[in-house]
Amino acid sequence: MDTPRYTVPGLDTDDAATVIDLLKMRLHALNDLALTLKHVHWNVVGPHFIAVHTMLDPQVEAVRAMVDETAERIATLGGSPDGTPGTLVAERTWENYKLGRADALEHLVALDHVYNGLIADHRSAADAIEETDPVTQDLLIGQLHGLEQFHWFIRAHHETASGTLSDRT
Repeated sequence: MDTPRYTVPGLDTDDAATVIDLLKMRLHALNDLALTLKHVHWNVVGPHFIAVHTMLDPQVEAVRAMVDETAERIATLGGSPDGTPGTLVAERTWENYKLGRADALEHLVALDHVYNGLIADHRSAADAIEETDPVTQDLLIGQLHGLEQFHWFIRAHHETASGTLSDRT
């Protein structure tokens, strides 16, 4: 953890360093999600192809905006955001997305798992800084709103009328 030389008024540099470290992992997770969504967009096949293909582009665009606002918050707090692929791969704590060219429903089930992990980690991060930095918490909560809606879109494709989720992976 690198302590910044300065940060925003009302937040000490040690607390800022903690928030920056937390945000760096959120930055990696969001960058990874944007790349994964685009990967699925290119590799989805089958009878649900067009529905999934066109559903993913707005998600990619929104997640890329979340990446940008997360990186800018890191810089605002006095940190240096690192969005390079090498750093993402070296520091991430999750497995790489496994599917290549695959049926739309297989991808949607796999994306369901991706969103599960990312949203849980985002919620934990928001909870962890509740007392320290409400501005960053607000940013994460706003992102959760979008992420949870996208997750619902993904799940709706592999949910049965009775409310169970198929798990084809």
